[in-house]
Amino acid sequence: MGTAGMKILVSDSLSKQGVELLEKAGFTVVVKSKMPKDELYQEIKDADGLIVRSGTKVTADLIAAAEKLKVVGRAGSGLDNVDTPAATRRGIVVMNTPGGNTVTTAEHTMAMIFSACRKVPQATASVKQGKWEKSKFMGIELYNKTLGIVGIGQIGGYLAKLAQGASMNVIAYDPYLAPDRAEKMGVTLMDLPELFKRADIISVHTPLTAETKSLINAQVIDTMKPGVVLINCARGGIINEADLCEALKTNRVAAAAFDVFEEEPVKPDHPLLALDNFICSPHIGAQTTEAQENVAVGIAEQIVDYFARGVAKGAVNIPSVPPELLPRLQPFLTLAERLGSLQTQLFHGGGVERVTVEYSGEVASLSVASLTIAVLKGLLTPILEHPVNYVNAPIVAKERGIEVKEVKTSDAGDFTSLIRVRVEAGKDSHQVAGTLYHKQEARVVEIDQFKVEMIPEGHMLFIQNRDRPGVIGMVGNVLGESGMNILRMQCALEKRGGNAMLIIASDTEFPAEALNQMKANPDILSVNVANLC
Repeated sequence: MGTAGMKILVSDSLSKQGVELLEKAGFTVVVKSKMPKDELYQEIKDADGLIVRSGTKVTADLIAAAEKLKVVGRAGSGLDNVDTPAATRRGIVVMNTPGGNTVTTAEHTMAMIFSACRKVPQATASVKQGKWEKSKFMGIELYNKTLGIVGIGQIGGYLAKLAQGASMNVIAYDPYLAPDRAEKMGVTLMDLPELFKRADIISVHTPLTAETKSLINAQVIDTMKPGVVLINCARGGIINEADLCEALKTNRVAAAAFDVFEEEPVKPDHPLLALDNFICSPHIGAQTTEAQENVAVGIAEQIVDYFARGVAKGAVNIPSVPPELLPRLQPFLTLAERLGSLQTQLFHGGGVERVTVEYSGEVASLSVASLTIAVLKGLLTPILEHPVNYVNAPIVAKERGIEVKEVKTSDAGDFTSLIRVRVEAGKDSHQVAGTLYHKQEARVVEIDQFKVEMIPEGHMLFIQNRDRPGVIGMVGNVLGESGMNILRMQCALEKRGGNAMLIIASDTEFPAEALNQMKANPDILSVNVANLC
């Protein structure tokens, strides 16, 4: 995939370092922020890539208007403004840069903790008004206090380090964090109700989902320590704003600090803004020079990688293949896709109910999710009119009611690695298997009951015939009379006196007249062609 002539639309502000990196890679970069809707829809029509931050709403309608769009990149971590399912259905990669603002957001959270506990913004405003109200701003010491972190991913994990540096005890809730990892971090894991009971200060670091919306509400606040401090620098709505407001008025919650709100920009008459024990900032957790450069360069590099090398680093809707693993994985990706394509073209792919991909030997130790997607892409592409790619292949398979199974075994028989694809359609079941020679060269070694050794590329002809003298000569004569150039030919035998398979490779398509002539021979059982270019 080259970059020449490709257009990247940047519809929100982006650090110049990112723009320059894209231009250096050969892209045509159009930077237009805060466009009217009509102009945005016009600009997106011929864009190959779109880079946004939080300003542009990438809706299903916008995606539908993007005739050439292949990738949406979010310079930052949040994807609330991107309709990822709609993009996935269109085969568009959605990627973000979740690590680019980790340090900055964690530092801002820690600053909010200090500011809320020591009432720094209120004291500053008081002094600027000519007052000197020392007794009014009694603070809370952080030393030996317990910080409860809800969601200890990258940001929450770095916040834990900062809090430990301030001699705080850190407890956390995260169902996806392994206990041994938490132990190495010096963090005590516990369930959510227990965390709410024990923490002096609670900071939320989860995405906003149906499960996390109003995660902290009036009922939950009643289970917390009196005088707890609540921090939200993650996503507006995780803490119920109306319930928090009432708790702050009664000092059930001593203080709260928000960088995010349910509705942004927050309205000037929002009840929280009138409270002295509430401080806030305008969603600036990632707003540092360093972070903006990080996410801009990060998303630009990811887009260059995707178009130039096919590496979807940071993609949220397909398995990401780390660049260092790509040289090892790429030959398997090619093999897997061609096995899927061969299945459909040999056995016509109608009414597929189940696809089982079996990984044996060394390949079973790799992350095989992307290989299974490659099989589905190869399987579905020949039978569907709309494009099938690594993004939408699983969804297309699901929509067609195809069950997909993965099986891993350590024993690959005579091979170092083996991938076997079995497809079931009604009472029919067919399988093909392949391996790599010299860890690079794809070979098909099994087609149903036949053991073969076939290079899966180019125009392929597969003939099943009775094991009778003269069949190979007849096929050679027919192809010769048609002017066909045979690149490779091999014969596989089921058993002596049984059926055989003749496989022929050519650099041009096989003429229909020649195929029909072969089919008319009584010793020919089936004739199929496959294009594996």
